[in-house]
Amino acid sequence: RDRNNLDQKEWVSLMDETADAIILDVRTEEEYESGYIKGAQLIDIKQPQEFMDAIQALCKDKSYFVYCRSGARSGQACQLLGQLGIASAYNLDGGIMAWTGDVVT
Repeated sequence: RDRNNLDQKEWVSLMDETADAIILDVRTEEEYESGYIKGAQLIDIKQPQEFMDAIQALCKDKSYFVYCRSGARSGQACQLLGQLGIASAYNLDGGIMAWTGDVVT
Protein backbone atom coordinates (compact mmCIF):
# COMPACT_ATOMS: atom_id res chain seq x y z
CA ARG A 1 0.00 0.00 0.00
CA ASP A 2 1.23 3.46 -0.90
CA ARG A 3 2.44 5.02 2.34
CA ASN A 4 1.21 8.41 1.17
CA ASN A 5 -2.35 7.13 0.80
CA LEU A 6 -3.91 7.44 4.24
CA ASP A 7 -7.34 6.73 5.61
CA GLN A 8 -9.04 9.50 7.57
CA LYS A 9 -7.76 8.36 10.96
CA GLU A 10 -4.12 8.18 9.77
CA TRP A 11 -4.43 11.41 7.76
CA VAL A 12 -5.83 13.41 10.67
CA SER A 13 -3.47 11.94 13.22
CA LEU A 14 -0.40 12.66 11.07
CA MET A 15 -1.72 16.15 10.37
CA ASP A 16 -2.14 16.80 14.09
CA GLU A 17 1.49 15.78 14.68
CA THR A 18 2.82 17.92 11.83
CA ALA A 19 3.87 21.51 12.42
CA ASP A 20 2.82 23.79 9.55
CA ALA A 21 0.57 21.15 7.96
CA ILE A 22 -1.18 22.56 4.90
CA ILE A 23 -4.49 21.18 3.65
CA LEU A 24 -5.08 21.32 -0.09
CA ASP A 25 -8.48 20.80 -1.69
CA VAL A 26 -7.96 20.00 -5.37
CA ARG A 27 -11.64 19.95 -6.36
CA THR A 28 -13.49 22.59 -8.40
CA GLU A 29 -14.66 25.83 -6.83
CA GLU A 30 -18.29 24.62 -6.96
CA GLU A 31 -17.36 21.44 -5.09
CA TYR A 32 -15.33 23.43 -2.57
CA GLU A 33 -18.24 25.77 -1.90
CA SER A 34 -20.52 22.83 -1.22
CA GLY A 35 -18.40 21.96 1.82
CA TYR A 36 -14.69 21.75 2.61
CA ILE A 37 -12.40 20.63 5.41
CA LYS A 38 -11.60 23.50 7.76
CA GLY A 39 -8.44 25.39 6.82
CA ALA A 40 -8.22 23.92 3.31
CA GLN A 41 -6.76 25.95 0.45
CA LEU A 42 -8.40 25.40 -2.93
CA ILE A 43 -6.20 24.59 -5.93
CA ASP A 44 -8.35 23.10 -8.71
CA ILE A 45 -6.50 20.30 -10.49
CA LYS A 46 -8.97 20.56 -13.41
CA GLN A 47 -7.35 23.93 -14.27
CA PRO A 48 -3.99 22.41 -15.27
CA GLN A 49 -2.00 25.59 -15.87
CA GLU A 50 -3.21 27.39 -12.74
CA PHE A 51 -2.74 24.19 -10.76
CA MET A 52 0.88 23.73 -11.87
CA ASP A 53 1.67 27.40 -11.24
CA ALA A 54 0.16 27.22 -7.77
CA ILE A 55 1.92 24.02 -6.69
CA GLN A 56 5.26 25.17 -8.10
CA ALA A 57 4.98 28.18 -5.78
CA LEU A 58 4.47 25.99 -2.68
CA CYS A 59 7.19 25.64 -0.06
CA LYS A 60 8.93 22.31 -0.70
CA ASP A 61 9.74 21.69 2.97
CA LYS A 62 6.19 21.71 4.28
CA SER A 63 3.74 18.81 4.58
CA TYR A 64 0.65 18.79 2.40
CA PHE A 65 -2.57 16.95 3.20
CA VAL A 66 -4.50 16.65 -0.03
CA TYR A 67 -8.08 15.63 -0.72
CA CYS A 68 -10.74 15.69 -3.44
CA ARG A 69 -14.16 14.07 -3.77
CA SER A 70 -13.14 10.42 -3.86
CA GLY A 71 -9.34 10.34 -3.60
CA ALA A 72 -8.54 10.00 -7.32
CA ARG A 73 -7.67 13.61 -8.21
CA SER A 74 -5.85 14.10 -4.91
CA GLY A 75 -3.82 10.94 -5.57
CA GLN A 76 -2.77 12.45 -8.89
CA ALA A 77 -2.03 15.78 -7.15
CA CYS A 78 0.22 14.02 -4.62
CA GLN A 79 2.19 12.42 -7.46
CA LEU A 80 2.68 15.83 -9.09
CA LEU A 81 3.77 17.35 -5.78
CA GLY A 82 6.28 14.51 -5.41
CA GLN A 83 7.64 15.14 -8.91
CA LEU A 84 8.23 18.77 -7.91
CA GLY A 85 10.33 17.66 -4.96
CA ILE A 86 7.73 17.90 -2.21
CA ALA A 87 8.47 14.81 -0.16
CA SER A 88 5.54 15.05 2.24
CA ALA A 89 2.23 14.93 0.39
CA TYR A 90 -0.51 12.75 1.82
CA ASN A 91 -3.65 11.70 0.01
CA LEU A 92 -6.94 11.32 1.90
CA ASP A 93 -8.09 7.88 0.77
CA GLY A 94 -11.77 7.96 -0.18
CA GLY A 95 -11.79 11.75 -0.32
CA ILE A 96 -14.42 13.97 1.23
CA MET A 97 -17.07 11.32 0.42
CA ALA A 98 -15.49 9.09 3.07
CA TRP A 99 -14.83 11.99 5.47
CA THR A 100 -16.74 11.78 8.74
CA GLY A 101 -15.26 14.92 10.30
CA ASP A 102 -16.66 18.41 10.16
CA VAL A 103 -16.98 20.35 6.93
CA VAL A 104 -17.30 24.08 6.53
CA THR A 105 -20.20 25.19 4.33
